[in-house]
Amino acid sequence: MGCCDHDHDHNHEIHQDNGHSHHEHGHAHGDISATKIFWVALFNLIITVTEFAGGLISGSLALISDSAHNLSDTASIILSYIGIKISAKEKDAKKSFGYKRAEIIIAFINSSTLVAICIYLLFEAYDRFMHPETINTNLMITIALIGLVANLISVFILEKDSHGSMNIRAAYLHMLGDTLSSVGVVAGGLAIKFWNMTWIDPLITVLVSLFIIHESWKIVKKSVDILMQSSADLDYASIQKDIESITDVANIHHVHTWYSNEKTIYFEAHVGIKDIMISQTKPILDQIEALLKVKYGVSHVTIQFEEDKCCNGDCK
Repeated sequence: MGCCDHDHDHNHEIHQDNGHSHHEHGHAHGDISATKIFWVALFNLIITVTEFAGGLISGSLALISDSAHNLSDTASIILSYIGIKISAKEKDAKKSFGYKRAEIIIAFINSSTLVAICIYLLFEAYDRFMHPETINTNLMITIALIGLVANLISVFILEKDSHGSMNIRAAYLHMLGDTLSSVGVVAGGLAIKFWNMTWIDPLITVLVSLFIIHESWKIVKKSVDILMQSSADLDYASIQKDIESITDVANIHHVHTWYSNEKTIYFEAHVGIKDIMISQTKPILDQIEALLKVKYGVSHVTIQFEEDKCCNGDCK
């Protein structure tokens, strides 16, 4: 990429010359009330106990799989809330970047745990396909309806907050999956009751598990990218063009970007200048910061100015 090579790592350097600046631009962070957490957790705990007991009594694997999902939901939403509270803590001398990654760690735990649970349920579903069991459909349908109503309430409570936080979205997806599962269990119970389609019980488990694995894996991948400090999703060619079009800027190189959480982007780079002294770069710095913040959504900008060293366009 010429003079704008971006790396997946970054250097923790402190530059105290006049051409260096580290300005912080915080983004508003979505929050969720303790009241919402309490009700969602309570609903899911009730569903978990009811469906597990009902699944054992009725012989429905779909109900047991739903109870497993709801158990993880209860832990998920409580952990999500804890993560948000930890991430909101002020940075200190030991945690100079703050605690924002607490949310990402918990999102990773929630989503990867759910993937593991669903994989286990796929094996259970296979066993049920091979060895069908008699199911008490009346009990299955009744309990599934209770779970459906409670899950719908939980999804409604969290829907708005899920758009602003990967962490809450992970918990939201848990409950969305359970809502779909409850619909499937009700429909399956009716199919078994009227047409004796016992194979539909494990089929519901397979379909719901595959859906949740698909959705959860996106969160697993994104959280791993953030924890591994992969480069931010930016148009680096456009950034290079925009910055190098600024008067007296010769080139930009040694670009490093990363996320501290899903919204906060850090950007640092070396900028070569021409025809002016480093002590005169304040206007250029202001332009670069405004550009990166407004056009590209960058939160924190660190620029080190230096005399143009890219005589042949080869900056490493």
